Amino acid sequence: MRPEPIWHDFDTPTLLAERFADDVAAALGAAMADRGLALLAVSGGTTPAPFFRALSQRELDWSKIHVAPVDERFVPITSERSNEKLIRENLLINKAAAASFTPLYHETMTVQEAAIAAERGISVLPLPFDMLILGMGGDGHTASFFPDSPHLADVLDPKTPRLVLSADAPSANEPRLTLTLPVVVAARRLTLHIEGNDKRTLFETILRERQDKPIGIVIEQSPRPVDVYWAPKESELS
Repeated sequence: MRPEPIWHDFDTPTLLAERFADDVAAALGAAMADRGLALLAVSGGTTPAPFFRALSQRELDWSKIHVAPVDERFVPITSERSNEKLIRENLLINKAAAASFTPLYHETMTVQEAAIAAERGISVLPLPFDMLILGMGGDGHTASFFPDSPHLADVLDPKTPRLVLSADAPSANEPRLTLTLPVVVAARRLTLHIEGNDKRTLFETILRERQDKPIGIVIEQSPRPVDVYWAPKESELS
């Protein structure tokens, strides 16, 4: 039976960002105490920037923390759509500037070549990730697991030996690079960070109706309960 998600509800996005930063910092600190380092994988999008900035201020030995994106767009890091740019400008600052970063994007001729280069970088990390943070789109996608992708079966294959794969989808706007399902669900702690009543309703509906959406498949495949951090959007506050 699928382990039910553990909900962490907060009244405002600001409170969510601060408390989530506290919990992630505690998990990273515990990982360092356990094995001398910590691996953190984070997602992009519009939601995580305040959380990133809060986490960047936490008192940790950031020199022992390795950060990587869960997924990436095949765009230069100067692009406003680059997850790496988002991470570098909002997380790898302040105290967290001392952390190491393993990119997925590489300047190559094709996205497939970039996926091979990215896999080389991920493969030298002492996996699994200690903390892996997912987001969710309005279509139920997470990471770069898009429902309309012709490569969805490849990235969601629980037996794939690949750590990173390329993924195209009509709804994705540009080619993507993504950690594969086995890497995601192997994380010691897997979390979902969402905001807004619409996202909560969508997520709960996917789980209740067992809809065949990527986020639901990740939840089904995770051997441990997924922690869900949620708050209403600012526009939804009375």
